[in-house]
Amino acid sequence: MTTSPAMDAQTAFTGTVVPEGDDRLNEAQLTAWCAAHVAGFEGPLSVSKFKGGQSNPTYRIDAPSGPYVLRRKPFGKLLPSAHAVDREYKVQAALSATGYPVAKQYGLCTDASVLGSWFYVMGCVDGRTIWDGAMPGATPEDRRAHYFAMTDTLAALHTLDPDTIGLGDYGKPGNYFGRQVDRWTKQYRLSETETMPEMERLIEWLPATLPEQTRVSVVHGDYRIDNLIFAPGEAKVAAVLDWELSTLGDPLADFTYFCTAWAQDNGGRSGVMDLDRKALGIPELDEVVAYYCTKTGRDGLDNIDWYLAYNFFRLAAIIQGIKKRVIDGTASSAHAKAMSERVQPLAALALSHGVRAGA
Repeated sequence: MTTSPAMDAQTAFTGTVVPEGDDRLNEAQLTAWCAAHVAGFEGPLSVSKFKGGQSNPTYRIDAPSGPYVLRRKPFGKLLPSAHAVDREYKVQAALSATGYPVAKQYGLCTDASVLGSWFYVMGCVDGRTIWDGAMPGATPEDRRAHYFAMTDTLAALHTLDPDTIGLGDYGKPGNYFGRQVDRWTKQYRLSETETMPEMERLIEWLPATLPEQTRVSVVHGDYRIDNLIFAPGEAKVAAVLDWELSTLGDPLADFTYFCTAWAQDNGGRSGVMDLDRKALGIPELDEVVAYYCTKTGRDGLDNIDWYLAYNFFRLAAIIQGIKKRVIDGTASSAHAKAMSERVQPLAALALSHGVRAGA
């Protein structure tokens, strides 16, 4: 009997495993740190590692005082500015104070002698992670409600004023796309393993065609269905996870990254392009765009293909970093190798949208 790709992703990424080798944490030192820094903590603790996630290793801590989640930087040589767990902690702590759906933050450790790298501890949110954008087993009405709940939650982030919530210094406010194209071009060059004509053409075209930035907000940077925890039994986002790529920037970058799901085949993951969306109850992209624009007070969204080209370019650059870590032997996940083979197809997809936008 063969399992579907959807089952594979849900099974492969759900749950925890016993940490082995470099993934093991010093439990005695972690217990002492938690006792000193985590309000209400009561030991002893046990540690398991979440299966999902390619970048910052993520652990579940179980203790008599409750379950917690720990995220740490990977060990080994890291690219500049990558894996900034201190930024993840800062943005979630600020958003949590506003009532935005994120996990409660308990403490950040910047003393690498405790566990070998920086880390932070947060609450463990009860709910469901959905890895497959097709949402197997859901009703059409339920799917539709989940997609609008995702859009609502992203729009709510983009309507928060960074200065008011203490995040006015979380990034540079202007020229977001220019800085991002530059940043990901540099990161790509640092981890480049072969010459890809598609990436070369995008590196030339994107900076010459940047759209005007009209708004600044906190941007999540990786907003998609499997980076959310949904409340048990209802179409409501209980927590937004994985803030590693967050900064201040153009909210349209964030929203159009979410829109990439409509430009990718499913394969058991977040893509919905090849699905029978009408039968499944998944809204069409133009409907989601119109809904987001209404929620954020916009007249509409021009030239979405430019934004899709940019997002797939950025994704190719990020995954090239994973590919380099696979080659160097420092990738933190068994799924990293399979993921690293997606760089070239993503570059080709980016360029196809670029061509539609005039490249």
